This record gives sequence, structure tokens and C-alpha cells, in this order.
Amino acid sequence: MEPGLTVGISGASGAALALSFLKLAYESGVPTELIVTPGGERTLREELGLPADALREYVRELYDCHDIGAAPASGSRASLGMVVIPCSMRTLAGIAAGYSENLLLRAADVTLKERRRLVLVTREAPLSYIHLRNMQEVTRAGGIIFPPVPLWYAKPCGMDEMHKQLAARILGMFGVHTDAMPVWAGE
Repeated sequence: MEPGLTVGISGASGAALALSFLKLAYESGVPTELIVTPGGERTLREELGLPADALREYVRELYDCHDIGAAPASGSRASLGMVVIPCSMRTLAGIAAGYSENLLLRAADVTLKERRRLVLVTREAPLSYIHLRNMQEVTRAGGIIFPPVPLWYAKPCGMDEMHKQLAARILGMFGVHTDAMPVWAGE
């Protein structure tokens, strides 16, 4: 089986960005495997009116977050890396501490230990000292903190376009480039 990109959805606000990312990855031919925390399930329902199961059409596999023995928990399995989108501060703290109480946290831990790319799309403002310290720990361990800052220079025409541009930028972190990602060429 072709290596895929592991995608985690945790309980931070930003479900529309996660959906946009999954759609763009699917359209770009990137196989994805999805892990949704209980908080992520709640956010999907509250923000989009969708159950996690509705995302199956965009992913190769949807894993139970409590199945700590599922494939993403193993370092011997080939993987393109992992993105957590959105990443709650609780999930960030678990990753920073190496606390693997569920499949999403275990998959992130494995991604770091195997020196694969881990991108955390953190969603919180303002940030506390503890948040910043946890971000620093993950960065020191090899992870990438990716706040979903809009690409203002691209002049997005609404939320959907802004989400798609951000999703394209995140996919670009894994070497996947799409036309949805505006590239600044200077003046």
C-alpha cells in the first residue's frame, strides 16, 4: 500500500479548515488516513453539522481514536508524515509531553520519533506562556507549528477560498504543490 498522510482532527475550532484540507488532499491524489478525537467529533458537529463518518469519502481509512493498536501507532509502517488540523492546546500539550493516551497522540509521537514531518495547525489566541512553551518543545523535537494565518497578499474572496489557500500551504509542507497555493513572485 502506498504511504499516506496521517491527518488528525482535535477539538479546537477550525473544522472547516480540516474539511478543506481533506478535500484538497483527496483532489491532489494524496492518500490520507484520519483520526478524530472526541473533541474533534464535537467540533465537526457544532461547526459543520457533520459526523466524523461523513469525512470517509475523502480518506483511505478512518480510525477509531481509542484504537491504540491501529496502523498509525506503528513506526514500522511507511508514512508521508502527519498533520493535526486543527490542533487544540490539549493535543499540543500531550504531544509536547510525549503523552500517548489515544491514537492521535500516539501517531504524533511515532511521527516525531521516526523523524517524519509533523505539522500542528494550532488554533488558539491569545497564547499563554504554557502554550508557547509546549510549541517550543514540539519544535525542538522536530515538529512544525503552523498557525492558520490567512494569506492576505493573495486577497482571498471569502472564507472558502481562504481555507483552500491555507490547506494548499499546509499540503506544500509535505511537498505537494497545487494551483490553490498562490506564490508570491515579488513586484
